[in-house]
This record gives sequence, C-alpha cells and structure tokens, in this order.
Amino acid sequence: MKRIEVEKRTILIGLAGSYGYGLNRPDSDYDYRGVFIAPKRYYLGFDHIEQKDDGWDEVGMFPFLDGNKDTVIYELKKIIQLLSGANPNVLELLWLNKYPVLTPVGQHLINHRQIFFSKKVKHTYSGYAFAQIKKMETHRKWLLNPPQKKPIPSDFDIEEAPLTKDELNAFLEYLYQLIRGKIEFLEEAEQLYKLLTADIDFKGVLKQYSLPDETLEYTQKLTNSRKDFIRLLKKSQTYQIALREWKAYLSWQENRNPARAEMEKKSGFDLKHGMHCVRLLRSGLEILRTGEVIVDRRIAGDAEDLKAILNGDYSYEQVMKMAEDLVAEMEKVYEDSSLRDRPDLEQINELCMELVEMQGWS
Repeated sequence: MKRIEVEKRTILIGLAGSYGYGLNRPDSDYDYRGVFIAPKRYYLGFDHIEQKDDGWDEVGMFPFLDGNKDTVIYELKKIIQLLSGANPNVLELLWLNKYPVLTPVGQHLINHRQIFFSKKVKHTYSGYAFAQIKKMETHRKWLLNPPQKKPIPSDFDIEEAPLTKDELNAFLEYLYQLIRGKIEFLEEAEQLYKLLTADIDFKGVLKQYSLPDETLEYTQKLTNSRKDFIRLLKKSQTYQIALREWKAYLSWQENRNPARAEMEKKSGFDLKHGMHCVRLLRSGLEILRTGEVIVDRRIAGDAEDLKAILNGDYSYEQVMKMAEDLVAEMEKVYEDSSLRDRPDLEQINELCMELVEMQGWS
C-alpha cells in the first residue's frame, strides 16, 4: 500500500524509542509506531499486508513522518496478534505519552489495552532482555578477542564440500516435522507439543545452534540417515555458525555508530544493550505487579539510573548482576501476580471486529 493509503486509515501514531522512554539525547532519532486498518480487499480478498515500514519519502498526510526511516505502522490484525503474544515493543505502543495522531478508533483500542495482559509478559520481557544480554556477550567477545580470519571448511575438519545453508535448513525442517509428528497424538506429551508448536521457536533453535553430540545417534536413527551424513551435518552446522558470526562481525565493525563504538571500547560492553536489558526486566516486573506499562522511565523513577548505564557509570559485571537480580525477583513476583495465565482470545477477537466496524471500509 502507498503511504497516503495507509495514513488515511491510520488510527494512531505514537512517539516511541528514546523519546518515549524519556531517555532521549540531542542527537536521538524520532521513532514512530502506529496502527492502521486495511481496506476491505485485505480482509475479504486475497491481498495481504502486515505493516508499512518504508516509503516515507512518498506523498503523505503527516509531515512529521516525511523521510523518517524509523517509522513502522502496523496493520490492525498484525498488531492484535503481537499484543496477544505480549510483545514488549508493541505493548508499550498503547501506553505512550505522546500521540501525534489519535482517532476515536485508536482511543477505543487504547481504552481496552488491559485485555492483552497475561502472565506471559514474564516470558516475553525476560526473553527480550536475554536477547540484549546475548548481543552484549557477543560484542564483548568481539572487543576482547576479535576473530582473526574468515572461517574455511578445513578449519572444521571438513574434507568434502560442506552442506550448504539451504541443505542444512531443509534437513532440520524435516527433523522438526518428524519430532512434531511423533508427539502430536501422545496424550502425555500435550504440553510438549504446545511448546514445540506455539511457545518456543524450535525450528529457529535448530537452525541457530548445532546439534549436541549426545543427540546425533538418535537423530541418525530417527531420520534413517547414514553415519557419514550425520558426521558431515554436525561439522557443516558448526562451520555455518562460524561463517555467520564472521559476517555479523564484519557488519558490526562497518555499521557501528562512532560515538557508541568509542563508549563500548572504553567500557568493554555495549552500553545501549545493557540499558535496554535492565529496562525490559524492570518493565516486566512492573506489569506483573500492577497491570500497567510505564513506558516513560522518568515516571517510573529510574531514568537517571538507566542514563548512568548508557554513560558507562556501571561496569559490565554490575549490569549483569542487576539483570540476574531482576530475573530472580521476576520469578517470585510471577507466582503472586494477579494477571490471568493467558489472554482471553475471544474477547480480543471481539475487540478486533469492533475496531474494523468502527473504522468502516471507506
């Protein structure tokens, strides 16, 4: 869809990112997030759209978006799915301080924001925080012990041609389907099947990490594979992971913000990832306790503390200890939280239909 078409059917746009958190600096970018409701053909026809994240140099209705690459406007059904899944980046969109665009339909969505809360926030917020920790650890490793050369197959004792990325993914997809099929109809494995198909991206895990040695023999039997194939699979996975890390390292070196890189060099870790890790864990705790999202950290009372992390006032060890303590606290609060275990999808579905009907097709 063209920018002008999306903006005509936009129900809200909020100022997110560092300005939303109250942590902005003079050089901070303006991050805008919004919601629009697609026209009739996208609901009743074959057309499909999930979000508008480019084309902001096109003609539009809202001048403040002109040329702004840090803008994403989600289609309603997409954002409803993300909200139902307790996505931290999307939940906060309904709790911002500033909405340059807010229609009565958008206000109706905000008025019902509580229905998206469930105890699942413990898993999503801690999961997003863990992703920040992984980035910190990776960057710290690159700072202290940078890779010296591009990996080659012989580094991993691969004499024949390694399996390609597509071949690896095809086999892992096949393995995933076999495992899912084996547990689908086992009554005692119902929770495991739910984890495998809904709660955890097992396909992503399989593709990101090499198979442990202790699983290789069973994998061979399960897939009726030859031993030499399984041996090559293991080595090829390890090689592809190293190659992916090498490419990520080169991209990191090339695209780093100079000021951020200098602070990272002085402190020994990525300060921004450290700050967001702590912010996410604190926000998750607040939701579990109060059923409210406090996006603006000035209101939450820890804006200066988070800025101190960004300024390098805390060491890597101190930030990691903060995260560890917050995770432990979240475990305790989770048990006593008054939030429902899972969102009421029927109620959410009713809200989605209400919003579409309020907006209309024209």
